[in-house]
Amino acid sequence: MRSMTEKEKAASGEPYNANYDRELVEERARCKSICFEYNHTPPSNGERRNAIISKLFGKVGNNFLVEQPFYCDYGYNIEIGENLFINYNCVILDGAKVTFGDNVFIGPGCGFYTVEHPLDVVQRNEGLEYAYSIAVGNNVWIGAQVVVLSGVTIGENTVIGAGSVVTKDIPANVIAAGNPCRILRRRKPLHSPMGL
Repeated sequence: MRSMTEKEKAASGEPYNANYDRELVEERARCKSICFEYNHTPPSNGERRNAIISKLFGKVGNNFLVEQPFYCDYGYNIEIGENLFINYNCVILDGAKVTFGDNVFIGPGCGFYTVEHPLDVVQRNEGLEYAYSIAVGNNVWIGAQVVVLSGVTIGENTVIGAGSVVTKDIPANVIAAGNPCRILRRRKPLHSPMGL
């Protein structure tokens, strides 16, 4: 029976070696080159910028804007819906899937980190890590300098306040903020005429 590759282990949520595996090292090097190209493309050349993001991401909608600079690990694990806006200086460590729904707005300086390192020092020094998916629903607004950690799902129509550290799932239709991020109040669903 064939043993799993490090990439397959990562996709299944098992410990994997990203530091010394040739395939993953080469994929990150390719991604860095594409990010470099993107970050050095003139902002006025929107068509070229969109073409690069379309090549980098695993799935894109028809309408999106990713401000420069932008950085990620692999790119192909990132999937975006329609009308995505990512502001300046976003970092996505996409060792696992990172999905964004439609009409998602992401403030400047945000980070989405699917990767965790073992608490055990021996495993950590061997280069092992874990990656767990992040999912952001439709109509979500994420404020500036927010950090979203591995395994987190953020429900639709939710607002995450600036500076938050999101360590656990946040449900739909809430306003949440803080470190760790917690629900401040619930909102009426988007279709409600009463709004908040």
